[in-house]
Amino acid sequence: MSSLKPTIDRLETFIFWSRWLQAPLYLGLIIAQCAYVYLFMLELWHLIHNLFFSSTRITETEVMLVVLGLIDVVMIANLLIMVIIGGYETFVSRLDLEGHPDQPEWLSHVNAGVLKIKLSTAIIGISSIHLLKTFINADNMTEHTIKWQVVIHVVFLLSALAMAWVDRLMTTTVALSKPSHGARH
Repeated sequence: MSSLKPTIDRLETFIFWSRWLQAPLYLGLIIAQCAYVYLFMLELWHLIHNLFFSSTRITETEVMLVVLGLIDVVMIANLLIMVIIGGYETFVSRLDLEGHPDQPEWLSHVNAGVLKIKLSTAIIGISSIHLLKTFINADNMTEHTIKWQVVIHVVFLLSALAMAWVDRLMTTTVALSKPSHGARH
């Protein structure tokens, strides 16, 4: 068995190294975030142009829909940041940010469970914005579309609740399985 040890060690080192294959994926998400910044600025410019420089006045509802669209883009960008930073920190390598004044507070206690809950909460927020836009613009939507958006939103809510419940069960189980400091052996 000891003759296999060097081979097993190299295999384990290679498997551990394979986490770096995810780094290009996070770089790709940063590029996607650049696309969202571009879309945000473009929509903001259209809003400003239509408010101040257009010959036709836009309604309050139209402004509200554009602003909700801008909020949607910001929430998706926040989701991307959570995935990029949290995923990299959890699955690839620790970020050396100790003492950095801009270090996100949530990063100090991120793990796969916390990241899933944060992501599901962000997705619910994004879905809520879409649903609000749909209700505001309901006159231009089919009843079928509205019903499916509500169903999908409810599924997101139930999924997030289920993930939070499972995470809580797992956390409680881990805490119960650890010996207490005062216990005698």
